[in-house]
Amino acid sequence: MCGITGFIQWSGDLTQDSQLLVKMTDSLAHRGPDGSGTWISNPCAFGHRRLSVIDPENGAQPMIIHKEEDVYAIVYNGELYNTAELRAELVARGHRFQTQCDTEVLLVSYMEWGPDCLERLNGIFAFAIWDSVREQVFFARDRVGVKPLFYSYKDGTLIFGSEPKAILQHPKVEPVVGAEGLAEVFIIGPARTPGHGVYKDISELRPGCAMIFNREGLRKYSYWKLESKPHEDDVDQTARHLRDLLSDTVERQLVSDVPVCSLLSGGLDSSALSSLAVDYYSRTGQGQVHTYSVDYVDNDKFFQSHSFQPGADAPWIKRMSEELGTQHHWIEFDTPELVEALDASTRQRDLPGMADVDASLFLFCREIKKGATVAISGEAADEIFGGYPWFHREEMLNSGTFPWSVAPDMRAGLLSPEIREWIKPLDYLGDRYSEAVAEVPALQGETGEQQKMRVMSYLNITRFMPTLLDRKDRMSMGVGLEVRVPYTDHRLIEYVWNIPWSIKTAGDREKGILRKALEGVLPDDVLYRKKSPYPKTHNPNYLTAVKQQVLSILDDSTSPLLPLIDKKKIRELASSPDASSNLPWFGQLMSGPQLFAYLAQVHFWLKEYNVAIR
Repeated sequence: MCGITGFIQWSGDLTQDSQLLVKMTDSLAHRGPDGSGTWISNPCAFGHRRLSVIDPENGAQPMIIHKEEDVYAIVYNGELYNTAELRAELVARGHRFQTQCDTEVLLVSYMEWGPDCLERLNGIFAFAIWDSVREQVFFARDRVGVKPLFYSYKDGTLIFGSEPKAILQHPKVEPVVGAEGLAEVFIIGPARTPGHGVYKDISELRPGCAMIFNREGLRKYSYWKLESKPHEDDVDQTARHLRDLLSDTVERQLVSDVPVCSLLSGGLDSSALSSLAVDYYSRTGQGQVHTYSVDYVDNDKFFQSHSFQPGADAPWIKRMSEELGTQHHWIEFDTPELVEALDASTRQRDLPGMADVDASLFLFCREIKKGATVAISGEAADEIFGGYPWFHREEMLNSGTFPWSVAPDMRAGLLSPEIREWIKPLDYLGDRYSEAVAEVPALQGETGEQQKMRVMSYLNITRFMPTLLDRKDRMSMGVGLEVRVPYTDHRLIEYVWNIPWSIKTAGDREKGILRKALEGVLPDDVLYRKKSPYPKTHNPNYLTAVKQQVLSILDDSTSPLLPLIDKKKIRELASSPDASSNLPWFGQLMSGPQLFAYLAQVHFWLKEYNVAIR
């Protein structure tokens, strides 16, 4: 994986901007610690930071291919999992390759098929290609948005980057946030509406979309969307097909020239990936698989089971690592580390994020990086198979809003009256929710109940899943660790999307069809264990620390946060026993402590980025 950035303008001499390009590229050094490259040739300025995974000797970027008078150049962040098949097909069509890296295969695929090459790609990617024949730059992002791509189009110049921080280095783009951006932060956040970059002049290329920039301007289009169609397989056929798909996906994603490990929580999703990885390593003679888990000091003392987090993970991690014979690494953090890492995790996102959930992942990835460069992780299984509580509770299914954020009135009430009047948070949330529901591809003949579950699945795949993928990319790439997410394989998502809810819940269990598909892969007690989310700290010291941090901010008359919030209500909340409530403020993991941590992140972000509100 890597970091990409650059700018394109059709007039002027870009060679005068070489130091600007270097500055933009260096801002992404964390994403690519193994190398740096820039290329300027009017009208393009491309920059790249490299994390070497495949063919470390020959994969430097920007990569340029000359074909007689024609020039093609690429900067690319991602991994193609069908590189071998694509290379073989291109060789049969007369192409010759100089490297073993997927970057060259991607660029040659574009040379052969143009923008239609996207239909052939299996992988995670964000890239920009200069095409001198068509005189255009072609951008694309993978189907579900595992890899990020942001851009700004100002005064005829298109500026792009893997992260907003690279774009903010350009003098044409200032860190300005308007009413829409504030609504994203305070009523949608830490999620983000697809396509919205929060900053006034920064947009996001949506998952499954491509973009062409030429002298006529900028054109965006969608090349992939979920399609609703009848599911013809019965339960047994569905389970077999899922197992085959998942096995193929994991094996493709274990290909690497550097060490690969697995993140193991002891739950269904990560245990399945770890088991399939161990089986593959055993068959191919690659030795012992290393697994990693995260926990917190004294969590065993303070953990209390509740509906959103029914059980502790540690015994199950031990159970699976012993069952599989992995070399397991137990990583543990204490409260002061989590509090301190809030700022670092905000820098990685360029925005306030998921509080200690982000901070702990950042620290976790930093530890993993000491022993591995690539990891596989179980993100997305709950979104596509329907594992979250809101798939199974009527009050959440019928909430009329995003089910991971069911307290909008409380959230809006934390804002100052002036900001509430300006951004109209509840109206904004209603509009974003209505837009999402309107996108759902209907299937003729479905009952009202079936339609409701299809809507819930769509909301999770297109609105909640990107939040977690964004988090995983930013925290892992913040330390130069590549995390692959097999459950996001588009073939798997397309297939599961159309499995009827009655089959998805086979055996009257959440993710029942996945459990059935994994029979024989996992021990029964692990296979039928109740879902438990990513672990968070339950130490009351964390609430004390972040609450005190926010109270200190409220006492700081220079804080840019103060004009945005209702200080009296925040103080009342801090003195209320509800501050430690287990009722989620966002998702399953973010309750009272995380609300205070989020406010602290907003304060830090506004100051650190010198954000202007207008």
